[in-house]
Amino acid sequence: MPTIKKQKKKALVTGITGFAGSHLAELLLNENVEVHGIQRWRSKNDNIEHITNKIRFHEADLLDAHSLYKVIGEVRPQYVFHLAAQSYVQSSWASPSNTLEVNIIGSVHLFEAVRKSGLDIVMQIACSSEEYGKVLPSELPIRETNALRPLSPYAVSKLAMDYLGYQYYESYGVKIIRTRGFNHTGPRRGDVFAESTFAKQIAEIEKGKKVPVVYVGNLEARRDYTDVRDMVRAYYLSVERCSAGEVYNIASGNVWKIGDVLKLLLSMSRVKIKVVKDKERMRPSDVEVLVGDATKFKKQTGWKPEIPFTKTMEDLLNYWRVKV
Repeated sequence: MPTIKKQKKKALVTGITGFAGSHLAELLLNENVEVHGIQRWRSKNDNIEHITNKIRFHEADLLDAHSLYKVIGEVRPQYVFHLAAQSYVQSSWASPSNTLEVNIIGSVHLFEAVRKSGLDIVMQIACSSEEYGKVLPSELPIRETNALRPLSPYAVSKLAMDYLGYQYYESYGVKIIRTRGFNHTGPRRGDVFAESTFAKQIAEIEKGKKVPVVYVGNLEARRDYTDVRDMVRAYYLSVERCSAGEVYNIASGNVWKIGDVLKLLLSMSRVKIKVVKDKERMRPSDVEVLVGDATKFKKQTGWKPEIPFTKTMEDLLNYWRVKV
């Protein structure tokens, strides 16, 4: 009997040129998935230069509904990973309306495109631990059932996308899986994020490009960090093994004070560096502590983080040493 050739699965990734998107693209290619990416005409490809020839790109914009209908119709994917967003908390204070428009209206356009296609698509949407916002000490570690008290326009926009995902599942049966990722970091992390800006500044100091001073914001905040490569593995497992309509925390369960993250990075440098607080790096309101309970997700998928945080930070610092 002739063997039946198994057809390659197709995945469409929004935000493929971004931090998590680039790592997800690498993982999907390794899993022998045909990878399609949505790209705006003006977006940079730095993060995926090494795999550009293996990805099929489609020009579209979250704020152009018609372009999304066209792409979904052309690609006919089994999976959609929705990672595109205005994802900088700090920027959301400066431009709240842009953040709300991209993250809410843009997501609705994508949900509508999937719904109207009539295709059997499983969609993962990258929600955020920032939705939990103001968490009381008695509520730690944070479960999916915790109250949502967002403390930034970014967090509000992600909460709206999250609940729209739930509504589209309940109203139309669109197979949406909501993942609330806690902090994830590693190589290619944008330099607007605390641990990455520390690493970049250290790399610049080592190269003699700036004086031996690292400028910092709030060092008291505590965060639950997962390596981005573990995080995107969780995204892939979510479309393979999770239940549509459900929400899942993805977290390591280990909490790091931002000041200790800085100390760890400084310990990896041979240069003597001074630390100076910068008022510009402070937020109008900051979430004091975010540590997640990912029991529900682990039970459903068997996932667990594998890369130690010291290795994540070493790889991040080495990334910036090459980049600067």
